[in-house]
Amino acid sequence: MASSKKIVVVGSINMDLVARTERIPRPGETILGDSFVTIPGGKGANQAVAAAKLAGEGITVHMVGRVGDDDFGQRLLNGLNHHHVDTRHVTVSEGVASGVAVILVDRKGENTIVVAPGANGLLSAKDVDAAETLIAEASVVMLQCEIPVDTAAHVIAMCQRHGVYTILDPTPVPPNGLPRALYGVDLLTPNQLEAEALLGLESAGGTTSKSAEDAKTIGSQLLSRGAKSVVLKRGGRGAVLIDRDGTIQTVKPFKVKVIDTTAAGDAFTAALAVAHAEGMEPLAGVRFANAAGAACCGEFGAQPALPAREAVEKLLQS
Repeated sequence: MASSKKIVVVGSINMDLVARTERIPRPGETILGDSFVTIPGGKGANQAVAAAKLAGEGITVHMVGRVGDDDFGQRLLNGLNHHHVDTRHVTVSEGVASGVAVILVDRKGENTIVVAPGANGLLSAKDVDAAETLIAEASVVMLQCEIPVDTAAHVIAMCQRHGVYTILDPTPVPPNGLPRALYGVDLLTPNQLEAEALLGLESAGGTTSKSAEDAKTIGSQLLSRGAKSVVLKRGGRGAVLIDRDGTIQTVKPFKVKVIDTTAAGDAFTAALAVAHAEGMEPLAGVRFANAAGAACCGEFGAQPALPAREAVEKLLQS
């Protein structure tokens, strides 16, 4: 296992187009919104910025991805650099638009998101190979599903060869489910709905169980597909850690006033990566992640809301 303190994120870089509205419109309905802003985002970039803001001394964060040669692309690169994320392995794709996410946020802070991948869809195995030296030296590599599935599988195979710890946030869940190669990670971090989608379970009727026993069943099924451990994100109900030995541990949530949940899951996953790089025990790492996700909900937007280490430590002590 690499001993260097490098966190590498291989993933998406998007511009978020965010409209606030009283409620999410129904299909075919047009309603007036309250405001509109453009904010740097993308699950990969969000997790990279979150990790950079949470990481202790001696840890560097690196991004592997693609942006377009448009105004959004330049703004996205500037935003990553501003937050001290190393972008030497971010490629500018000529003649291609940067990825965008269209986000609606209602008055309760809940959101709906549609992603147009743009340049993210061009991230290839060759891009990953160009970063192999960096990846081989990493303490942890984070991935999501906003890049091509084959590229993500290539990253995981590379990390397995080099003995590098991997975290996969399986969102958005691919239409045909997650290929078995993507289950071969050290830690899988779905939320409840994503986990059910991965397993082909019905949840549209709102009958999702809240019991730890069902969380253990879901986690065990995901483990049987190849993941070494699972952290099930359950929003306001905290999180559940399920290990391959059958151990299940529930971590209580932190109570905060919710303004916007847009990047809470990204802050959570990034905190798990930081916790691993810093050598925290798994349960302490999940509690740290719970605090990071909760702290993120108190501000509007994706990257602007990602909490600094001090805010998370304060919440942990509360």
